[in-house]
Amino acid sequence: MTAPVWIEIKSLSKRYGSFQALSELSLNISQGEVFGFLGPNGAGKTTTLRILMGTLVPDEGSARIRGLDCLKDRVEVKRQVGYVPDVPVFYDYLKGWELLRFVGQMHGMEDRLLSERARLLLSELSLSDAADDFVTNYSLGMKKKMGLALALIHDPEVLILDEPTTGLDPHATRQVQSLIQSYADSGRTVLLSTHLLEMAERQCHRVAIVHRGRLVAEGPPRELRERQSAGARSPENTLEEVFLALTAQGDCGAQQ
Repeated sequence: MTAPVWIEIKSLSKRYGSFQALSELSLNISQGEVFGFLGPNGAGKTTTLRILMGTLVPDEGSARIRGLDCLKDRVEVKRQVGYVPDVPVFYDYLKGWELLRFVGQMHGMEDRLLSERARLLLSELSLSDAADDFVTNYSLGMKKKMGLALALIHDPEVLILDEPTTGLDPHATRQVQSLIQSYADSGRTVLLSTHLLEMAERQCHRVAIVHRGRLVAEGPPRELRERQSAGARSPENTLEEVFLALTAQGDCGAQQ
């Protein structure tokens, strides 16, 4: 059986003044997929994620998550989605455990389940020792991990991550990657925006590469490598080489 589409993006366009951030972007992401969203700075990735979370209105097109309109149903979307922005923003003068409790209560979680989830996530992300510290005193890496814990506290069906490993050391990066993998293995859906192409190649079932607001390639990493290698001198392209070749071009046509 074909897995149901859980994230549906249709012909999204968004302009900021004279700058075309997105141009007719369309993507379908299925239940259980880890889907990599790749592109250079300014390609339109964060704009797309903000539209999905209902915090930005597209000029044209639509976006749906599990059948919910991301703009009209944005409150319900937030109940079903865990979102980690590139730069997480917190109530700094709450302690780590207080912040997790506050967000869990906002999702209507029962106290016992909330406490169990908070302890588990703090342990998995090596934040247990900092649970009684004020979040304002956390390092950048700790704040990124806390952002992921907050996104996962209500055990959402869809996880949307914008550069989740920025600022993390190699050990913490491995922790986050492991948590993403275990989350996806349980049948949930992950949309991962990242500049770490090796991570995308290793963890993602499919990836989309966007450039200047347009989709220029989409498919499993292996297929993209094989497509780019056809007729080339070196048949063993990496995803990084595919990315660099496609985003070095000017106005690229979408490759299906």
